[in-house]
Amino acid sequence: MEPGPSGPDQAGTARDPSDPGQPSPRTALVTGASSGIGAAVAKRIAAERAWRVVVSGRDQRRLAEIADQTSAVPVRADLATSAGVERLVTRTLDAVGHIDLLVAAAGVGWAGPLPEMPAAAVDEVLTVNLTAVAHLVRLVLPGMLAAGRGQIVLVGSTAGTYGVRREVVYSAAKAGVEALAESLRYELSDTGVRVLHVVPAAVDTPFFERRGTPYTRGVPRPLPPERVAEALWDALTHGRQEVFAPRWLGLPRRLRGMAPGLFRRLASRFG
Repeated sequence: MEPGPSGPDQAGTARDPSDPGQPSPRTALVTGASSGIGAAVAKRIAAERAWRVVVSGRDQRRLAEIADQTSAVPVRADLATSAGVERLVTRTLDAVGHIDLLVAAAGVGWAGPLPEMPAAAVDEVLTVNLTAVAHLVRLVLPGMLAAGRGQIVLVGSTAGTYGVRREVVYSAAKAGVEALAESLRYELSDTGVRVLHVVPAAVDTPFFERRGTPYTRGVPRPLPPERVAEALWDALTHGRQEVFAPRWLGLPRRLRGMAPGLFRRLASRFG
C-alpha cells in the first residue's frame, strides 16, 4: 500500500482546507490527550497540517494547553462511564462532522498485589482501558463504514501481551485490547477500515505517578512519549497492523510461541 503524502491513505487523500471546492479535511479524535502518549500523538498528527484534531481528556487545564499547542478542538470527557463515551463521540461529531481516525490512548493503572486492589480500582482499570475502548469503536465505526474508509488505533501495552506481576488487572485489560484489535481486523476485512495495535513498554509520562507506584524496572527503560507517537504514525503511514515500541520487545512473543515453558520461566524470574 502506498501512503498519501501527508499520512495514511486509508483515511483519505490530503486536502487543502482553504479550498472551498474541496471536501472537509480529515479529522482525528485522540483520547487521553491531556498528557503522555495521547498528547504526543495529537501533536504529531497536528504537525501534518492536513488534519483537524479533536483532543479529549479529563484534565481541563492540560487539555486546553494541548488544544492551544495543536490548534485542536478540546472536548473534555470522562471515559469511566458509557454515557461519558457517548457524550464524547456526540460532541465530536457535532463539532467536526466526521471521524476519520480514532486513537484510543486514554488509560489508567494500578500496581500492587491483586488481593490488595480496591474493588473500585478494579472497575476503573477495566472500564477505562477496555470497556470504554470497545464503546468508542462501536460508536465511531458506523460513520467509517458508511464512508468506506477509516483508521482505528488502539494503544495497548506490553503488559497485555506478556503479563506483568503486580499489574494483573491492568495486564488483563490490555490483553483485551489486543484481542479487540485482532478480532476487529477480521470483522472489518474488505471494508476499507484499518486497525492498528500499538504496544508500548514503559513510557515516561505521568501514568506511574497517577497510579501511585513509581516505575522501578531497569529494563526496558521508559521511552519518551514522542517516540511512541512517531512509531504510531510511521506504522499508520506504512499500513502496519501492529507495532511495538521499542521494536525489540516484539521478540519475546516469538520465544513464547517456540518455547512457552522457557518463556514463562524467564517471565517469572524477571517479572
